Amino acid sequence: MRVAIAGAGNVGNSIAKELLENGHEVLLIDRDPSRIAVEGLPTAEWLLADACEISSLDEAALQRCNVVVAATGDDKANLVVSLLAKTEYGVPRVVARINHPKNEWMFDEKWGVDVAVSTPRLLSALVEEAVSVGDLVRLLRFSQGDANLVELTLPKDTALVGVTVGEVDWPEDTALVTIIRGGRVLIPTAEEPLAALDELLFVAHVDREEELEELLSPATGSAS
Repeated sequence: MRVAIAGAGNVGNSIAKELLENGHEVLLIDRDPSRIAVEGLPTAEWLLADACEISSLDEAALQRCNVVVAATGDDKANLVVSLLAKTEYGVPRVVARINHPKNEWMFDEKWGVDVAVSTPRLLSALVEEAVSVGDLVRLLRFSQGDANLVELTLPKDTALVGVTVGEVDWPEDTALVTIIRGGRVLIPTAEEPLAALDELLFVAHVDREEELEELLSPATGSAS
């Protein structure tokens, strides 16, 4: 997979490093010469250019990319990069960083954004996760389809402990995608029993979040 990352700061570099370790092709684009650190990521491609300029994106051959990540520290720049990537180059998947939560409402399909990531939201989600077993925590917002990636930690006293995934009457428009248990990542097969303090990751429609949280609560958790 070929990935272009606009913004070679700490966030962009961290994403690039992980993608490279997983065997992907990565192109980092930044207009600040001090951020072109080839020695730090020698297997990445580097381009000293303004990612908001069509000429720069032409040089980057953005049409060859499977994913574009707008990871600069400027929300306006991230929106422009996202829009150009989607409308001018037809990039299948565009991920954008939100620096200021007040701007979150703009990061949607109208600006070419498929997935919007708010660093403050992720940080607050990690805090909430540590103190709120049983509460729904929104991790990511998918602009297409009004869906979110949400996490719920299964309380010890819910009736769903010991019930298999296939026996649970999950709400419509929700999908259990991962179970994190004791540091392990499990694929949720129908035969997998749920355990207390499992971290359950769902893709869920925004209108189903309350129903999902109620299902997994200690008072009302039940199987089909």
